[in-house]
Amino acid sequence: MESFWDHLQSLTDAQSIISQGGFYLLLVVVFAETGVFFGFFLPGDYLLFLAGLLCATGLLNVPIYILVSSLIVSGFLGNYVGYWFGYRTGHILFSKDDSFFFKKRYVHIAESFYNKHGGMALVLGRFFPIIRTFAPIFAGVVRVDFKKFSLYNLIGSVAWVTTLTLSGYYLGRKYPDLKNYLQYIVIGLIVITTIPLIFAFLKSKLTKNTNDEIKTNT
Repeated sequence: MESFWDHLQSLTDAQSIISQGGFYLLLVVVFAETGVFFGFFLPGDYLLFLAGLLCATGLLNVPIYILVSSLIVSGFLGNYVGYWFGYRTGHILFSKDDSFFFKKRYVHIAESFYNKHGGMALVLGRFFPIIRTFAPIFAGVVRVDFKKFSLYNLIGSVAWVTTLTLSGYYLGRKYPDLKNYLQYIVIGLIVITTIPLIFAFLKSKLTKNTNDEIKTNT
């Protein structure tokens, strides 16, 4: 019998999600990563890319236009759930204790990113793990105008899904043998999407330490 950790590992493996769960699990994972705070660990970026690649090579038997439009809707609705959650209960996140599925620093990372980019954080943040999950929640916490949120939500979902999914689809059509190197593609995408987040975290940490030193010396 598979353990909880085996199931958790399969949820973080984009190839397993697509091969074992198919189209509908793919939509659920995209929705969860953009809509609920404990979905931050799900593999959104390379899941979209692999979905496009596997669609192009016939391993995911769904027309590309249905795949892209369905993923856009899932990401769009997911952000609404995140916004609603932040709007209704977001204040609890700042007092909630850390756990396996939640770290308060994730909220602060999203807060710093949002303070820097404003509403565009809901567009740009789609391309960064953790921020993708917590940016709409933080937007709900600070009561971003709903119409403004909806516009950025739509733009972000369209940009995120089309960029990654169609990139995978294009490369899959042009280079069918890429499906034999999925593990290397996943590693590359993880590195590309994680490095900017690490820099943002280190910068926020450095800024916090500097501010603490200023307060101590005054």
